[in-house]
Amino acid sequence: MVFRFAHPAALVLLLLPLAAAVLWWMGRWRERPSAMEYSDIRLMSGLPVSWRVRSRRLPDGLRLLAWLLLVLALARPQSGQSQEIIRGQGIDIVLALDISGSMAALDFAPQNRLEAAKAVIADFIAGRDFDRTGLVVFAQDSFQQTPPTLDYPALLRSLDEVELAPELGLTDGTAIGLGLAAAGNMLRQSAAASRVIILLTDGANNAGGIGPLTAAEAVAALGMRVYTVGMGKRGLVPMPDDSGGTTLVESDLDEITLQAIAQTTGGHYFRAEDPDSLQRIYDQINRLERSDVVRQVYVNWQEQAGILLAVALIALVMERFLRQTVLQSIP
Repeated sequence: MVFRFAHPAALVLLLLPLAAAVLWWMGRWRERPSAMEYSDIRLMSGLPVSWRVRSRRLPDGLRLLAWLLLVLALARPQSGQSQEIIRGQGIDIVLALDISGSMAALDFAPQNRLEAAKAVIADFIAGRDFDRTGLVVFAQDSFQQTPPTLDYPALLRSLDEVELAPELGLTDGTAIGLGLAAAGNMLRQSAAASRVIILLTDGANNAGGIGPLTAAEAVAALGMRVYTVGMGKRGLVPMPDDSGGTTLVESDLDEITLQAIAQTTGGHYFRAEDPDSLQRIYDQINRLERSDVVRQVYVNWQEQAGILLAVALIALVMERFLRQTVLQSIP
């Protein structure tokens, strides 16, 4: 339910009674009031005050109320029920996220690679409106975390629960082909006009029974597009060790394979070496993959001035009746 005044400028008239009261008070303050002289005004102190005297201002109050209601009616108050009509179609997206042990590397400080990726992906999800989005994670095996959904809060909770494979007690490894195949299987039954997979990894395929290029050819045959994101700085990167310190390990990102996956499926390959570049990559993908959706909001406005006019009329009739009868005053 929404409310508005069709002509809000008319509400300025509400200031007229205030201006009239100020002018009346100023005039009364400047003039010497008329008075009757009594030998001793204490003679009148015990006189009873009738209800007519107590109600002498009631007609003035009714006239002021009628004025206020008439001004509000002139401003045309309207209420309505909004109705949103959505035309077009969203896209279906699956986010394939590497959770292998190497994602613990600290070259995306102050977070490790996984936590930095989760933060950027969460922003990407929050920017969707009508796109069904799912989540797949992979290490030595792949796992379908959340099927494509419009329930973004549930998807974000699922993403927040993602941890590194060693922390979950899973066998470590990087099965890029399995992760890509699991994402494609999620989208296989989708009827969306555009089906997209965003695969993020920091390593080379070293596990799983499906090769990355074989999986890429399969999803390409199904009409899916894959954006690949390679994560990690080149050369030696710091990695936490069992003693609580860090040790330097060689980054083993397989950019050639990730480029081939993107090329096979009609997507793009991106390299992220710090949190800012990772954020820019997902922002760019967000611009590339926009829903063909038009949102239109209609409001069926209903005039509400009738009740105000009716109450104002009743107030004016009562005011005239009281002035001419029980509260009649003699000039």
